[in-house]
Amino acid sequence: MLRPRSLQQRLSLFMFLPVALLLIAMGFVGFIYARDSLVNQWREAAILKLQRAAHQVDMRLSRTKTWIQMFHKTAGEKYPDYIHLWVVEQLKDLEGVARVNLIWNDNTPGQGLNSGTAPRMDPMARDAQGINDGGRMRMRRFYGARITEITPPRYDASAEHETVSLISDLNDETGQTIGRLEVFLNFDYLIEKIAASGWWQSHKAFLVDNTGKILISAAAQSRQKLGDNNDPLEQKTLEAMLNMPFGTILGQGHPPSEVSGFYKLDEAPWTLVMIAPGEEILSPIIRFRLYYTISGAIFILLVLVLIRSVLGRTVAAIKDVSRAADKVAHGDYDELLPVKTQDEVGELTRSFNSMVRQLKERIRMKEALDLAMEVQQNLLPRQPLKIGDLDIAGRSIYCDETGGDYYDFLTFFQDGQKKIGVAVGDVVGHGISAALLMTTVRALLRSRISQPGNLAQMIDDVNRLLCDDTSQSASFMTLFFLAIDTATKKLQWVRAGHDPAIVYDSSMDTFDELRGKGIALGVDENWSFQHNNRSRWTDGQIILIGTDGIWETENAVGKKFGKERVRQIIRQHANRAARDILQAITESLASFRQGASQVDDVTLVVLRTR
Repeated sequence: MLRPRSLQQRLSLFMFLPVALLLIAMGFVGFIYARDSLVNQWREAAILKLQRAAHQVDMRLSRTKTWIQMFHKTAGEKYPDYIHLWVVEQLKDLEGVARVNLIWNDNTPGQGLNSGTAPRMDPMARDAQGINDGGRMRMRRFYGARITEITPPRYDASAEHETVSLISDLNDETGQTIGRLEVFLNFDYLIEKIAASGWWQSHKAFLVDNTGKILISAAAQSRQKLGDNNDPLEQKTLEAMLNMPFGTILGQGHPPSEVSGFYKLDEAPWTLVMIAPGEEILSPIIRFRLYYTISGAIFILLVLVLIRSVLGRTVAAIKDVSRAADKVAHGDYDELLPVKTQDEVGELTRSFNSMVRQLKERIRMKEALDLAMEVQQNLLPRQPLKIGDLDIAGRSIYCDETGGDYYDFLTFFQDGQKKIGVAVGDVVGHGISAALLMTTVRALLRSRISQPGNLAQMIDDVNRLLCDDTSQSASFMTLFFLAIDTATKKLQWVRAGHDPAIVYDSSMDTFDELRGKGIALGVDENWSFQHNNRSRWTDGQIILIGTDGIWETENAVGKKFGKERVRQIIRQHANRAARDILQAITESLASFRQGASQVDDVTLVVLRTR
């Protein structure tokens, strides 16, 4: 199967080829239509020519037939005898009449015109061939007559040329034939107009009888019958003459080698036949076919050159865009293409240049985001914290490159006692702005924790400094800060608008929460936070501090993960390390989403004693 591989091949195949085929088809249909039109015109013209020629022969025959019919009407006793002879004399005087014979049968009893006395005849009358008796014309009474035969042309020695005989039988009152009237017409006179016509002299032409016998032919060679040379066209013409009074027949070939036409005479059982060469008839369409083929080929060539020229520029421009796109794919954003046209290709080039500029900016932004993500990830603890029997692990999973969730492990001294601080925060929103606010809080918290004061005072100072930065942006951050005395296992915490920490006691299989009052950081600079205490953190207890991105995670149907699932996972993995508990929760979250996108940052810290 042909598969075009380039745009130029595709356009040539699906645009130029259909156009070329359409032009060829139109030319073929036009040629067929013009050919048929010319053939039909020739048919009409040929029939008219034959009809005119047949009419001329019929007119000359009809004049003679009219006087013969007049002679027939003198039958019986209605007219005197000299009327009969006068009509015969008029027949003799007609143009083209060679002889007139009035012949009576000898075995028929004779009867005088008027009681045996014949009228006197002038010399011309006596010259007419008849049965004379001592210079007297013998006329017998007849009661009926009709033309019974029109003979083919035969050579008449007395006239010294070919003649055609119109024979009428004369009948008595009983219907018996008692004589006949013969009128001999000069055959050359009958066909004089035909022989002088141009088509008779320039084409094959025949005058034939009903059996196909050739009476006269325009050809030099002698022929006896139409179709005796086994010419299929002549044979078809002869067959058509038996069924139709006139018509035309096409010969073999496209265009036909010969075309024939025929027309039957009305006054004689003859048919005029004309056969003309097809090339002569269709010479205009043959010339048209030649001119159309040459002009069509030139036109198609010009169209091909034009399409190639236009497509060449278009394909070259598209190739330039393709090469530039390949460079962009390999990280080269410096090449912009020149806009050379105002058409769709120019618009494509402008759009490509705009895309490259915007993509370059996006790449720069992406690089900046990647750097910010790297910086932010480096701000988070890299490894779990293990001090004595204390096991702490944490993780942040951002939905964007950067996020606003925060956790930190801090070691500091307070009142001469070494303490471990765990901070978990959640900035409203996510992205660059949340990451910047998170780093600000981290810096403020780390700088303040080294100063004197209890946990509440530390958070108060951080909140006041943060409010100076968020007063115009209305941003805020929730925070849960937990301090653990490494010696006494005493717990202290401040809850700044964050969800309470979850406490699980495996020995009693009970859950509790580290609660406390407090609002989010950055909301009210005058707010005084309070710290909360728990006397001792016993072995086997697990503490989980997380952001709302954990329990508010939704699956594909909109169902939330919830805190109860978190509790079940903690209960199932209570005897395992903090890192394993954390891993179990994050894997369960990913499985619960069922392919749905993460829409909020997820941060959790797990603390347990070994």
